[in-house]
Amino acid sequence: MASPGSGFWSFGSENGSGDSDNPGTARAWCQVAQKFTGGIGNKLCALLYGDAEKPAESGGSQPPRVAARKAACACDQKPCSCPKADVNYGFLHATDLLPACDGERPTLAFLQDVMNILLQYVVKSFDRSTKVIDFHYPNELLQEYNWELADQPQNLEDILMHCQTTLKYAIKTGHPRYFNQLSTGLDMVGLAADWLTSTANTNMFTYEIAPVFVLLEYVTLKKMREIIGWPGGSGDGIFSPGGAISNMYAMMIARFKMFPEVKEKGMAAVPRLIAFTSEHSHFSLKKGAAALGIGTDSVILIKCDESHCQDQCHGSFPLCFLLVTVSGLRGKMIPSDLERRILEAKQKGFVPFLVSATAGTTVYGAFDPLLAVADICKKYKIWMHVDAAWGGGLLMSRKHKWKLSGVERANSVTWNPHKMMGVPLQCSALLVREEGLMQNCNQMHASYLFQQDKHYDLSYDTGDKALQCGRHVDVFKLWLMWRAKGTTGFEAHVDKCLELAEYLYNIIKNREGYEMVFDGKPQHTNVCFWYIPPSLRTLEDNEERMSRLSKVAPVIKARMMEYGTTMVSYQPLGDKVNFFRMVISNPAATHQDIDFLIEEIERLGQDL
Repeated sequence: MASPGSGFWSFGSENGSGDSDNPGTARAWCQVAQKFTGGIGNKLCALLYGDAEKPAESGGSQPPRVAARKAACACDQKPCSCPKADVNYGFLHATDLLPACDGERPTLAFLQDVMNILLQYVVKSFDRSTKVIDFHYPNELLQEYNWELADQPQNLEDILMHCQTTLKYAIKTGHPRYFNQLSTGLDMVGLAADWLTSTANTNMFTYEIAPVFVLLEYVTLKKMREIIGWPGGSGDGIFSPGGAISNMYAMMIARFKMFPEVKEKGMAAVPRLIAFTSEHSHFSLKKGAAALGIGTDSVILIKCDESHCQDQCHGSFPLCFLLVTVSGLRGKMIPSDLERRILEAKQKGFVPFLVSATAGTTVYGAFDPLLAVADICKKYKIWMHVDAAWGGGLLMSRKHKWKLSGVERANSVTWNPHKMMGVPLQCSALLVREEGLMQNCNQMHASYLFQQDKHYDLSYDTGDKALQCGRHVDVFKLWLMWRAKGTTGFEAHVDKCLELAEYLYNIIKNREGYEMVFDGKPQHTNVCFWYIPPSLRTLEDNEERMSRLSKVAPVIKARMMEYGTTMVSYQPLGDKVNFFRMVISNPAATHQDIDFLIEEIERLGQDL
């Protein structure tokens, strides 16, 4: 594939030098915004700079009705002398909007009011005095509103009310105190890019219908491969609907590489295939094996050092303590167990075809020893995949990228910018070191899409290497954010989040009422801990205490949601009862938000 070159499409490494903190500059921006957006600019600037009432949470079950408004005008006359007719949404329907005849004015008015709803929600998402969630139980929401679909259309007033209602009960995932998932935050440039993508409303399968987006996917994937460490960014890749699908792509390509005949003849034509991954890896590896007909029993889970430290320290407590605290034994794949299980599979006549190492496990945030795994894969000629869906963002940081040492030796890598890099959902990439392999694995030569006599370079028709036919444009928000932030902007984002995680760890590691799930500071932003209420602090460490402790995190989490103050996840793991798993990927969070979380856990759990 010919390179589209540098210049406009390529990435810079410097941060933008905007002056948004300067009040004069900000006011000037408002004047420009008001000129081009009318009521939107006025309302947004009022919200941002205190010229209007602070947005408050809507009370009651019925959002305010949208008033009739003057229709916007799209003429080129300045000043405009067009008559402005009132737009009464109660008498308008979707059929009155474009492409309806004379639909331009009501369309502009309607979309501006939708934009006002969205902009108010955006501003409120960063307001710490607002709730993270206005929680209602499913049966309450179902009974409180009529969500059913009808044969007859509703008017536009009702449609705007539905927009307000939906956002009223949505989780504010951009809120600085939302810590529930790996994907948090709300980036303004990414949001703008998502709006643009929806407006363009195209498909990624051919250059002829998505010329700019196809080029941006090419340069962005190449840049990501360069950061992984593949010479010149060589290789291939694609954006997929999420890390689970990216991992399945890797499994599918690895199988095709070893047995290309499987594409036409199916699994009956190949021997029993075996994949290997750690016992702390993501469940998507087993899902992919099930979907591809390999079977979940053919995914062998390799022991991790945290839960099997006896294998490493031979029962010696001092040695075990030293290994845990100095070497960081906490959820990493044990290479010796991997090699042992590979040999066992081969002795049974099975064919090991893939090892999936994890860079940033979902719960512990652990990084498997990639260099050791790469040596084993090379020794036994097995495809090495790295699931860096959660940890891939650390490659942007000079301070933390060492945790993925050896990723450059992988045959394929999953990397989700919608997690640690804060790109709006969804944005997941599968990167492959060998160019052309993905195309050969998946192409079906559909002649109605991929004609061979087109008048441009057919290598830019990327759709035939994807499993999907219809493929959403996921690249633009990442590309635009990269242009706005530069590589150093992503680096600052990652470094800040990891610093906040270390700040939390340092506060609670010796604080009364807290127990760490594993020793040592976190490698990622995952901080795993138990909160011990006063009633349990003097109990012996026995089955009764564990049974009572297992109920603490779920109750505190339920209270968090009912009050709407914050959200953090919990789960059991192996023989460990429910514990909190704190993760930080939102750059809007601060030390004060971490302090608030600790105080809130103690407030909500002290009586348990």
